[in-house]
Amino acid sequence: MLSGKKVLLGVTGSIAAYKTAALVRLLIKNKAEVKVVMTASASLFITPLTLSTLSKNEVISDFIDQQQNWNNHVELGLWADLLLIAPASANTIAKMAHGICDNLLLATYLSAKCPTMIAPAMDLDMWAHVSTKRNMSTLAQDKVRILPVENGELASGLVGEGRMAEPEVILQQLVSFFS
Repeated sequence: MLSGKKVLLGVTGSIAAYKTAALVRLLIKNKAEVKVVMTASASLFITPLTLSTLSKNEVISDFIDQQQNWNNHVELGLWADLLLIAPASANTIAKMAHGICDNLLLATYLSAKCPTMIAPAMDLDMWAHVSTKRNMSTLAQDKVRILPVENGELASGLVGEGRMAEPEVILQQLVSFFS
């Protein structure tokens, strides 16, 4: 289904980051090539080792790796057929909407030549906030493809909109996108 497609997966700091392990497995199972860029806060929710093992590629999160090699954000953006940010936290969405570039993922987003798709994930009050709605509108105007959030139980214990789409739903959106 995704044979030969290059997906650059951006993972941000959200409890929904645990779903990225299943997402990477599905992408690989469907013959996509996957590289992962994580924000520093994402690694508090899921380890780079897990995603590196599943993607069969080193996970990167900083401009300079431990061997003092530069992780070239421009090359990452040129490599990918799609930049998928899942989960996309309210923080990252706001930074994307305003062109803030304070980590490797955002530098890659700003320099990427490929399309960008996001799977938002946050609590219902954050999702409903006027600032988030404004940022989402800005991203939509910027041609960022936005996957719908799901309604259900949230990590806070509240029930409502804000859940990141399930990995199977994201996979189907990618298959449709590439068809």
